[in-house]
Amino acid sequence: MVIQYITIALMGALASVLSNTGVAVFNDGFRPILPEYLEGRMDRKALAATSFAISFGLVIGFGIPVSLTSTIILIHSILLGTDIIGTFCGKGKKGMIIAGGLGALYGVGLVAGLQFIVDLFSKLPINFLGSLGQVSTPITIAFAIFPAVAVALEYGLKKGILTAGVTLLIRQIVTVFGSFPMGEYTISLNKDGMALLAGMVFLVVYAVRDKEGAGTTNEQLVAVFSEKVSRIRKNIPYLAVMGGLVACATSLSIVAGDPISLGLAANGELGNAAMTALARAIGFIPLIATTAITTGVYGPVGMTFVFVIGFLVRNPIIALILGAGIIVLEVLLLTYIAKLLDKFPGVRKCGDNIRTAMSRVLEIALLIGGMMAAQAIAPGFGLFVIIGMYLLNKFAKKPIVELAIGPIGAIAVGILVNILHIIGLYPV
Repeated sequence: MVIQYITIALMGALASVLSNTGVAVFNDGFRPILPEYLEGRMDRKALAATSFAISFGLVIGFGIPVSLTSTIILIHSILLGTDIIGTFCGKGKKGMIIAGGLGALYGVGLVAGLQFIVDLFSKLPINFLGSLGQVSTPITIAFAIFPAVAVALEYGLKKGILTAGVTLLIRQIVTVFGSFPMGEYTISLNKDGMALLAGMVFLVVYAVRDKEGAGTTNEQLVAVFSEKVSRIRKNIPYLAVMGGLVACATSLSIVAGDPISLGLAANGELGNAAMTALARAIGFIPLIATTAITTGVYGPVGMTFVFVIGFLVRNPIIALILGAGIIVLEVLLLTYIAKLLDKFPGVRKCGDNIRTAMSRVLEIALLIGGMMAAQAIAPGFGLFVIIGMYLLNKFAKKPIVELAIGPIGAIAVGILVNILHIIGLYPV
């Protein structure tokens, strides 16, 4: 039991530090937002509020309830929480130390008292935290459209529409035909990841065909993606330790990466759990790789192959070593992907448009996500507050960053309905 507490404490501490420093976050919807802060377009408070809004509801509404059904903790309960802890702590060495300490306490606290946390939040007059998770729903889905927006910005509306149409078609084809039998098991491709990959291929193809400026600006062109990949490579030692700890924790039956493998592992079906985790990891490769390359931010569990290692290797020390190795391999492969992209002339000109497209997609997705969450918390009232905040914010002397209006508005709706309920103005 002691080694379990030590492992979960180390995992929580390091994951919080990685989030605090912007090296890696678990939430796929939050990963594209971090560059907004890292590149100075969002302040720390807005980043922390956004992290809370898109992750905390999933911790309470998904991670912890699933974990309560088993003796194994769903990884979402830990790493979505450490995403929040890391962003709420200030930057610099002091913030990093605080994040590490709180992350360790959080990890140990989860192992010791999952039920206590659920009971604590269930005491709210109106528990809105489950609905808050809807803020991130549009991000993961809509993020695949950003290559089409970038194509439209650089090469015109017709090519943008064509890219969007093919992206949507690929997503629908994978939705219907994206599962392949493998013996007793089924490998399912991630539809959003494959759609994003299709959009990126279109973007690169247009860039290759754009010969203007070719042969004179290749060094700048290479920097578009290689800077992001270099940032991830620089942090390989920390990512490797993180991957090793997750594999070790999986080997010790402390955590699992998804509800299905969690249930299988809890029943002692470790082989089936490993196959399930492998199928899931294969489906996630395009999504994780492309978001990492375009954002410079990696995931603390990488492409999730660390769970396969943990289920197959029951010696936690060997699992730790192999888990670290698989993360290193993943990151090194990213460089080959980046080099492949670097060979396409025209990508440099797309660089600014790619960042602009990502920001625009995030603004819309977060606003709609905030509306969805607010509507789920308080039908009618929630939409009124979000739309009102969005419009009135334009007249403020110091307006809130538009990216943060949806998440902040959803939190405000949750707080407001609880206050109104207490004074008798929001009956349930």
